Amino acid sequence: MSPTNGTADAHTPVPGSSLSAARRSRELADTVGGPAVDVLVVGLGATGAGAALDAAARGLTVAAIDAHDLAFGTSRWSSKLIHGGLRYLASAQFDVAHESAVERGVLMERTAPHLVSAQPFVLPLTPLVSRGQAALAWAGFRAGDTLRMAARTARATLPGPRRLSAVETRNLAPALRTDGLRGGLLSWDGRLCDDARLVTALARTAAAHDARILTRVRALELSGTGARVRDELTGEEGEIRARTVVNATGVWAGGLVDGIRIRPSRGTHLVLRADRLGDVPAGLHIPIPGETNRFVLVLPQGDGRVYVGLTDEPVDGPVPDVPEVPETDIGFLLDVLGSVLDTPVHRDDVVGAFAGLRPLLDTAGEPGEKGRTSDISRRHAVLTSSEGVVTIVGGKLTTYRRMAEDAVDATVSAHGLPAGPSPTASLPLVGAAAPARLATLPAPRRLVRRYGTEATAVEAQGAYDERLREPVLPGHPVTRAELLWAVRHEGALNESDLLDRRTRIGLIPADRAAALETAREILAEVLAEQT
Repeated sequence: MSPTNGTADAHTPVPGSSLSAARRSRELADTVGGPAVDVLVVGLGATGAGAALDAAARGLTVAAIDAHDLAFGTSRWSSKLIHGGLRYLASAQFDVAHESAVERGVLMERTAPHLVSAQPFVLPLTPLVSRGQAALAWAGFRAGDTLRMAARTARATLPGPRRLSAVETRNLAPALRTDGLRGGLLSWDGRLCDDARLVTALARTAAAHDARILTRVRALELSGTGARVRDELTGEEGEIRARTVVNATGVWAGGLVDGIRIRPSRGTHLVLRADRLGDVPAGLHIPIPGETNRFVLVLPQGDGRVYVGLTDEPVDGPVPDVPEVPETDIGFLLDVLGSVLDTPVHRDDVVGAFAGLRPLLDTAGEPGEKGRTSDISRRHAVLTSSEGVVTIVGGKLTTYRRMAEDAVDATVSAHGLPAGPSPTASLPLVGAAAPARLATLPAPRRLVRRYGTEATAVEAQGAYDERLREPVLPGHPVTRAELLWAVRHEGALNESDLLDRRTRIGLIPADRAAALETAREILAEVLAEQT
């Protein structure tokens, strides 16, 4: 029986998928200095967790490590969108566009329908959008719908684009300025409830297939036969032996393997309180002046927050663990947002901001690949070092599964590992189920969107302790039960794991400070259970 078939008891997690401090300690002891695993994956963002799942699902023995936490790097800083590849059509990257559309359909219809849903977007036709630009955008949306059909994604999953009257546009985006508004264009794309939750689901599904998911384990040195590592909790060092090694560390890949050239690009998002924009039933595409294929996105989150992004700026110098948000990015996004709103958003309305670094492959010197980072191809590449370390770079969140598959294919082929083709295109992640079943689960819709079939188990924790049903902080929907679940079953080891990744409370510093004591209480409670 598949460990991800959703048949677990309603009050328990999917069998074998629970990650905890105790499991980490046990499996770390078995792995460091122990027998060689078939595949060692370094990096537990979307691609690394996806590679761990891909290899484990093929029956290979797997250890996956990260110096920090699940989704610590780029994979928690995205726009939370699963793109269908429309942007790549405009730059004639037809293969990338088709791959994106296919992978979007895989997530929405097979592997993670609880985490990925259809998101409507309105492109307002303001005086700043010429009729020629509007015609070009409409042609693009129609082409995007053609991509959907080519990827065999059902119309019921992603509705088609249509034109909107000025009244319809205002109904979907009430904050828009009415002066000169002549209508809008409605389009649809995939959106994640949360990118970090996708990574958590990937890691737990890999664990259900017996992969060893080891956070706070830093790779100090890689070779074709393993890695020298350090336990960041104790400082102890040791060796993990492996028949093959996959470097999936994204923008940090070049620090572990020589010859890997990454050109990071910074994408910045602002965080606003939802009431600042009023009711926001749809997202917005706001054209950037002077650009034909770039937009600022307004993304309602359903938790009292709205994200506004994003930039695409090259980054030079050392790669930080957590990128800083420059004031120039904030000013740029506010200026574009203000070009369409009835009431401008001011700097003091920005209650949070975050930036991620895209791990773009530096192909300087190749025809057509010079210039701005926004022009660099989002194709991914699998590179094998002279020592046999396989590095996966480039790409984007939407295509993580294909990237992981290609990386594992390369390791299997190069080293003759006993494994068949990847099964992950039809392998449901923890919590996944058909939309009809998800709709009937006796749990709040918000929990179903985040936990899928496990939503009932998350909520059931509060059956005998009413405190667990309480919100972690006023005005935010996350409950104490969700924090408890994260520690018991999702591998959260400290307050940052809870507030910054398992939940996204920490995206607003004031909210993070208000929730910190509760997070510490939950951690202490679970620690008391285990001692």
